[in-house]
Amino acid sequence: MGTVLNFWTGLAILIIVIVKSSVKFVPQNRAYVVERFGKYNKTMVAGLNILVPFIDKVAYNQSLKEHAFDVPSQSAITKDNISLVVDGVLYIKLLDPYKASYGVDDYVYAVTQLAQTTMRSEIGKIDLDKTFEERESLNVNIVNAINIASEPWGIQVLRYEIKDIEPPRTILDAMERQMKAEREKRATILESEGHRQSAINVAEGAKQAQVLAAEADKAEQILQAEGEAQAIIAVADAKAKALSTVGQVADTNEGQKAIQLELADKAILAKQEIAKESTVVLLPDSNSSPANVVAEAMTIINTLNSSKGV
Repeated sequence: MGTVLNFWTGLAILIIVIVKSSVKFVPQNRAYVVERFGKYNKTMVAGLNILVPFIDKVAYNQSLKEHAFDVPSQSAITKDNISLVVDGVLYIKLLDPYKASYGVDDYVYAVTQLAQTTMRSEIGKIDLDKTFEERESLNVNIVNAINIASEPWGIQVLRYEIKDIEPPRTILDAMERQMKAEREKRATILESEGHRQSAINVAEGAKQAQVLAAEADKAEQILQAEGEAQAIIAVADAKAKALSTVGQVADTNEGQKAIQLELADKAILAKQEIAKESTVVLLPDSNSSPANVVAEAMTIINTLNSSKGV
């Protein structure tokens, strides 16, 4: 009985070992490359998989996740013969586990070396100033070149990022002086533009002031002319009204007598003024006596009245 029990116990253990070695649970984003008698047989993906015991074995366990690898610092020479120290980061994803297992011995090392040589080649195509300005396009060119070369390895380079570009100290000093000179140049230009704009504003202000002053002078002259014209019209109207009133009064007997008296009075005053200003005194003759002056004035008035009657 002991022998039988040992046999069945051993058989059960053997069956458990065979089942355990036959059943494989592949995790997510992993791939197992299976060989049979040392030759590639199949690739097991995530989930439950069955192996033939003692015949099949898992030769490679590959990760399908995206990985980031540092590209070591290296020296590169630009198109204008400036030596730079450049390093970067490489983002890789495995697409074909079979090619990655049998196409290259160590695809990470291979891609890293390829990235370094490609980076040196791309930097050698551009000048120093362009390495800082065109970093994005430089990354894209490196990724494209690596993907073409690494296609037989079953991997894909998703991104390549340059972490740092370090020129020599002498170049850094020269670039710093250049940047300082450029900033001073921009400051001088901005200052001159400010002075220019200020002068333009002052000139524009003076011009506007002259225009406004001229318009104000013009308006003042127009208003003054209009005032003088209105004054002349008012004086003329007043004179016309006065003459009309005088004419109406002159048509009466009392008016004619008043006119005679006024004319005689003015004639006497005129001769008195002449006597004051002159050393020679003219004696009135018969024709220049006040009575004669009045008579002459009356004759003129009567003539005017008779002409109106006609």
